[in-house]
Amino acid sequence: MTKTLSHPSFLASALLAWYPRHHRDLPWRHTRDPYAIWLSEVILQQTRVAQGLPYYETFLAAYPTVQDLAAAPEAEVLRYWQGLGYYSRARNMHRTAQQVVAEYGSKFPDNYAELLKLRGIGPYTAAAIASFAFDEAVAVLDGNVYRVLARIFGLHSDIAAPSSRKEFQAVADQHIPATAPADFNQAIMEFGAIQCTPAKPDCLFCPLQSTCWAFQHGQVALLPVKSKAKAARTRYFHYFVLRHGEQTYLRERREKDIWQGLYDFALAETTVAELPPAELVRHLDALGATLDTSQAAEPTAAYRHVLSHQKLEVRFHPMTLAKPLPEATLRDLGLRAYSLAEIETLPKPVLIANYVEQNR
Repeated sequence: MTKTLSHPSFLASALLAWYPRHHRDLPWRHTRDPYAIWLSEVILQQTRVAQGLPYYETFLAAYPTVQDLAAAPEAEVLRYWQGLGYYSRARNMHRTAQQVVAEYGSKFPDNYAELLKLRGIGPYTAAAIASFAFDEAVAVLDGNVYRVLARIFGLHSDIAAPSSRKEFQAVADQHIPATAPADFNQAIMEFGAIQCTPAKPDCLFCPLQSTCWAFQHGQVALLPVKSKAKAARTRYFHYFVLRHGEQTYLRERREKDIWQGLYDFALAETTVAELPPAELVRHLDALGATLDTSQAAEPTAAYRHVLSHQKLEVRFHPMTLAKPLPEATLRDLGLRAYSLAEIETLPKPVLIANYVEQNR
C-alpha cells in the first residue's frame, strides 16, 4: 500500500468538510461492529440504499451476531434475502459467517490483510471493514470512488478493465489521511453517491470544482471511461404450475445456474418464446401428469425479468391434476407437493414469489 498522509490532502480536506453537512444518516454508520459493517456492505453490493436498508434491519434482527447467522439453515437465510437478487451473495455470506465462527473464534480479523483471507471478501469489503471498524488507513474503491477520482484527476483508464484497479487504488491511497481513514472513505463514497453522480452531477455547488480536471476541461459527462458490457442474452422459461387438491409441486434449484438453492415450479426452457401444443403435451407426458381437463386454464402472458447478464421471458401454465404425480417423477426431478402455507416459507425468486402472491 502507498504510504498514507499524516495531514489531509486537498481532496481529503474538501471531502471531510463536505461530509458532516451533507451525508445521509444510515444505521451502519453508527456502529464499529465489524459484523454489522460487513453485513451492510454485502447487502449494498449491486443494491440501492433505499432497497437494502430494510434487509439490513431484518437480517440484524434475525441474526444479531455472526454466530446466529452461521448457525442458521441456508434455506432460511435465502428466504430472508428473497427479493434482493444476486443470491450467491447470501450463500457466500452464510459460508463466511461459518468460517469466522469456526476459524476465528467468532471474531472478525482486525486488519485488511487478514480480512482478505475470508471467503467472499474482496479488496473493497476488506477495506471498508478495516477502516470503518478498526481505523486502518486503506482506501475503499467502489463505483462511486472510481467516478470521483476519474473526474477530479482526469484518469482515462477503463474502469471496467481489471488492470485499472491498481492505478485508481494508488491514487486513493495517496489521499486517505492516517488520522481519519473511516471518515474519508465514507465521505468519498457518499460524495460520489449524492454529489458527483453518474448523470447530472451537482458541479455548480461542488467544493472541488476549481480543482476538478473533468470540470475544467468540459469532460464531466465523459468520465469515468467504462467499456460496455456484452449484451444480455434472453432465455425463455415455461413453468408448469401443477396443483393437486390444496397442494402445488415445486422443486429446489440445485444446478449451478441462476437462483441456485431457491424453489420454483417444474420448468421447460425453450429457445423461442412460444411453447407449441405438441411440445406442451410432450413435457406433460414426461412428467407423467394426468390433467383434470374440467379445470383447464390459459397460460399467463409473458413476464419479463431482467437479471445482471440475462433477460428472462417467463410464462406460467397453471394446471390441475386429476391425481398426484408419480413417485418416479418426484424422485427424478426433485419435485415435492407443498401446501400454500409451506410455500410461503420457502426461499423463492421474486418472480415466483410474486406469481404465488397474485394467484393465491
